[in-house]
Amino acid sequence: MLREVWLNIGVEKIDTHEGIMIKALLDSGAMGIFMDRQTVARHGFKLQKLERPLVVRNVNGTNNSGGAITHQVECNVFYKGHMERMRMDIYNLGKTEVILGIPWLAAHNPEINWETGEVKITRCLPLCGRRSQKKEKVRITATEKEEKIIQWAIDDKEDWGREEEIEEDHRKIKKMVPKKFLK
Repeated sequence: MLREVWLNIGVEKIDTHEGIMIKALLDSGAMGIFMDRQTVARHGFKLQKLERPLVVRNVNGTNNSGGAITHQVECNVFYKGHMERMRMDIYNLGKTEVILGIPWLAAHNPEINWETGEVKITRCLPLCGRRSQKKEKVRITATEKEEKIIQWAIDDKEDWGREEEIEEDHRKIKKMVPKKFLK
């Protein structure tokens, strides 16, 4: 039985729309979404400086020797017909290029076959960027559970002083999404 699950994902730079294929580790022990510092430098991603550094703690509660997270990147991520824009915190990950942790796993609830390593994204929330190959009726409203997950992913996690940025994101979403889908 496999102990780790890896995805081959496409990552597109927001500014140049240049895309690359990289490996991402699904990690239910990671409390965030991360991209390796060397991967960022090698492919020339545009860094965004955080207002406040994020202290990284080890499982035992001690500060990680890699220091604090000071930057992030915003990019489009593609996997088997699924597309989404996400922010990844930049950190030294060694040989791992990307880690998709609890926020990603909670938002997508992927089906994982632990024997073959196959991952299917079939249970995304209605507001997710998943593209369906079949023509289906669009589900406009989210369940109460889905709303809570969306709310957690957007607002309830620590925002580290980025309230204005979050409000700007909400304004952008309202402009991009047709009014009938905003509920």
